[in-house]
Amino acid sequence: MTVRTSTLRRSLAALTVLTALTTVSACGDQTKDDRSAGPSAASGVKAPLHDRLPEDIRSAGVIRVGSDIAYPPVEFKDASGKTVGLDVDLARAMGEQLGVELRFENGTFDTLVTGLRADRFDVVMSAMNDTKDRQEGTDSATGKKIGEGVDFVDYFTAGVSLYARKGDAAITGWPALCGKKVVVQRGTVAHDLATAESAKCPAGTSITVEPYDNDLEAQTRLRSGGADAGCSDFPVAAHAVKTSGGGKDFQLVGEQTGAAPYGIAVSKNRTQVRDALAAALDAIIANGRYAQIVAAWGVEDGAVTKATINGGS
Repeated sequence: MTVRTSTLRRSLAALTVLTALTTVSACGDQTKDDRSAGPSAASGVKAPLHDRLPEDIRSAGVIRVGSDIAYPPVEFKDASGKTVGLDVDLARAMGEQLGVELRFENGTFDTLVTGLRADRFDVVMSAMNDTKDRQEGTDSATGKKIGEGVDFVDYFTAGVSLYARKGDAAITGWPALCGKKVVVQRGTVAHDLATAESAKCPAGTSITVEPYDNDLEAQTRLRSGGADAGCSDFPVAAHAVKTSGGGKDFQLVGEQTGAAPYGIAVSKNRTQVRDALAAALDAIIANGRYAQIVAAWGVEDGAVTKATINGGS
């Protein structure tokens, strides 16, 4: 797989947009429910893709979005407690095309697909990588079936990055972490990558991989000296480097690796919802809203040019 890399200076500088979240909010109207993204079905305006949705969603006027809302800058709570981020703004723009609200509901990342299967959510949008294992419902480590698979509407591309405490010259890459500890968010591609890198260590050594429920907890552990490095999606790692301690806590290590698509997860028996979301994504790409949103969050290098279903590997 070709690895997509970014110019660090450009990406980190662009992430200063966090200090002006109201500008990002201009990408879509805020609703009274800060978790919602998209217009109310009661607005009286017929959205262009409203009829593409199934009747139950049209009647409810809401698509329930499962998300781990602790993953800045993709989805997180701002200082006022409002749910904001790249995913939220993209969902709001798609909701305008569909004529429904995409309402974000918080959950722990590794339980989101379970919540989707249990009908707690209609979709999952949470910087979730589209992988064959998730499509097929298999465990990435053992290959065993663990549940029903899901379909994905791919909307962004991101790689994985290492980061360490500022000034730690000993952490130069994965080989330097053999015999040391890495913190990750549980159930993520970064978690899988760290486990795989540990298996490459010389005989008698390994990388201790310490997982947490969310990436902010992992960052806290590293900041306090309880680990040697963290591993996360590039936008998240770059954001932490830029903002934590005013930029004094962390540094990126090396280039991002393993670029893969983020996908909106949908149950396989909800193809009408899946296809409506894909049409909405294509619509905001065509009308320029998508480009405005990814530029506002400083992540243009991860932009896609069309909606893809199940493009992960």
